[in-house]
Amino acid sequence: MHSTLIVARMDLAAGADVAKLFAEFDGTEMPHLMGTRRRQLFSYRGLYFHLQDFDEDNGGALIERAKTDPRFIRISEDLKPFIEAYDPATWRSPADAMATRFYDWEAGK
Repeated sequence: MHSTLIVARMDLAAGADVAKLFAEFDGTEMPHLMGTRRRQLFSYRGLYFHLQDFDEDNGGALIERAKTDPRFIRISEDLKPFIEAYDPATWRSPADAMATRFYDWEAGK
C-alpha cells in the first residue's frame, strides 16, 4: 500500500465543514478514479493532516489525471476557506505540502 500525507493549516472549528466536503466527494466515483483506498483527516493544534492510502504506488499519477475533473476542481475550491498552506511562500500544489516518510513498518514483514 502507498500512502501520502498532506500537511496544512486549519482552524479546529472548520473540521466539520471539511469532513462534510470530503464525505460528499468520497460519495462519488472520484476516489476510485484516483486509486484512493482510504482517506483519513486529522487535526492537531491548528494543523491539518490528510492521509490518503492507495493500493499501489501510482496514486500520484492517478491524482494528476483527476485534477482536471470538475469534481476535483470544485472540492479544491470549496476547501480554500478552511485549509491554508503550511508555508504559503513555497506552496504551488498539494505536492508541496506532502510529508516525507522516513520510516515504515508493517506487521508480518
